[in-house]
Amino acid sequence: MIPLPRPTLSLSKILKGEAAGGIVLIVAAALAMLAANLPATMAGYAALLHAPAGPLTIHQWIDDGAMALFFLLVGLEIKRELLVGRLATPAARTLPFIAAAAGMAVPALVYLAVAGGTPGLARGWAIPAATDIAFAVGVMALLGPRVPASLKVFLTAVAVVDDMGAVAIIALAYSHGLDAFALAAAAGLLALMAALNRRGVTALTPYLLLAALLWVCVLRSGIHATVAGVLAAFAIPLSARDGGRSPLVRLEHALAPWIAFVVVPLFAFANAGVTLGGIGLATFAEPLVLGIAAGLFVGKQAGIMGSVWLADRFGLAPRPDGASWRQVHGIALLGGIGFTMSLFIGQLAFPGDPLLGDRVKLGVLAGSLLAAGCGYLLLRRAASNGASDWIGDEAGDAEHPQI
Repeated sequence: MIPLPRPTLSLSKILKGEAAGGIVLIVAAALAMLAANLPATMAGYAALLHAPAGPLTIHQWIDDGAMALFFLLVGLEIKRELLVGRLATPAARTLPFIAAAAGMAVPALVYLAVAGGTPGLARGWAIPAATDIAFAVGVMALLGPRVPASLKVFLTAVAVVDDMGAVAIIALAYSHGLDAFALAAAAGLLALMAALNRRGVTALTPYLLLAALLWVCVLRSGIHATVAGVLAAFAIPLSARDGGRSPLVRLEHALAPWIAFVVVPLFAFANAGVTLGGIGLATFAEPLVLGIAAGLFVGKQAGIMGSVWLADRFGLAPRPDGASWRQVHGIALLGGIGFTMSLFIGQLAFPGDPLLGDRVKLGVLAGSLLAAGCGYLLLRRAASNGASDWIGDEAGDAEHPQI
């Protein structure tokens, strides 16, 4: 039997690729803001996104179709990390799972505390619960060796677990009008893909054809179509036969550049454009905007930082090796960069309401930019000060095992 493949890309190569993707993502978001606000492009931008293209509009093809490929890659990464990667052992999973769970729960609670009492806004509770790893890694790339490798691994692992939670939220909280026949057809296709896996089929073509049919069925089922990408990923074989290369790794490597440099920037261009006319300081105090921004900036850092400190204090899992508490706090702040997934969940929470949609974008942009700026400054200052501890724990200088 051929052993399961180990990850074939070094962490430095992965982070460089994601950092470059983060830069392209920032450019796409800036272009969207310009297109939505310049008089010469405002009307054309809106008309382009709502133009019909077959059964869906261009905007729907991006959100439901192209983003299904993004979720396919997310699913592939989750499966690989759980089986042979950074989350392959119980010890390695403990801290990222604790941090990710608290880093999703606390922002949701902060959002509900701020906006939950306003009629119709409670549906947005999950918007600040997500972390955008491309943006976060982009900020870390600006800091270079100032950020310990253990913290880069930790944030990446937390983002993987965070993605798992986001997929579950999308499937369970934002599904409606379920079609039993379409669900049954989707289950049958998924079972067929699993059967191919068990029989040792390693060619990708049959899996991809069945995944396309699975997407159609999930689209019609009432569950968001992007969930099909994750379900299909779990059926792709990780092991290879006769010394061949893992089908999962082959597909992951083939998809990664297209997702980073085409799909996610396209999504940002289609969803980050918010019209700024009539927006003042009072707008940022509105419950929806403030709830999202506070959830990302306050809730994320409190959830991640607090859970890591408690896990270390009570011996559940040590903090990342070689990192000070100040640096852990900086990474917790970067976890509040929620751009792509937060915008995506916002579209699901408030569909068909342009005003609330714009407020979601403002809240996500404000919270993410604040988290990115403060996280960058704190990590830079921590490095220049020799990464000294600030919590007052005499064990701060002790060595901790690598996560």
